[in-house]
Amino acid sequence: HSIMKRVLFFFGQLNDRDVEWMTLNGHKIEVQTGTKLIEKDKELDNLYIVLDGQLSVYNNSPSDSIAKLGSGEILGEMSFLEARPPSVTVIATTHSRIFVIAIKLINERMNSNPEFRSNFYYALALFLSNRLRKTTDQLGYGNPKEEDLIDTNILDGVAQAGSRFSQILHRFSEV
Repeated sequence: HSIMKRVLFFFGQLNDRDVEWMTLNGHKIEVQTGTKLIEKDKELDNLYIVLDGQLSVYNNSPSDSIAKLGSGEILGEMSFLEARPPSVTVIATTHSRIFVIAIKLINERMNSNPEFRSNFYYALALFLSNRLRKTTDQLGYGNPKEEDLIDTNILDGVAQAGSRFSQILHRFSEV
């Protein structure tokens, strides 16, 4: 199944040790339709990566979905970066499989491993930049033709990331 390019940008910036560390320190959860994964204004303990399924992002009431998220999306990254509770609620709209890793563990590794910290922040920056570009395009600004004009160094990383993310998917399908 198709994995969004954005999570590949993310894994493309991490080295094999980092990806292996994330795989060993995270775990897979299965969530049923209607499960609230992230609650607005409630402290977040984990970073999430959607392996498959679909979730909706809500600002206030469950009738006003502002975005749909699927395979390859990262959730909780803004709360992680800003160290404050999420400003939205995220609810599974289908049965979904999610990779979960504790923010506390990520912070511990960052404190003891400057290279990981640097790579992880750069990976998040690329992920968020790509998400913002997509949003800007959807709002009718920007140039849709530019979407594929990505630095070749990043694309090299993305190719490696594809196989890394596939390994993670494979590992979690066996669990």
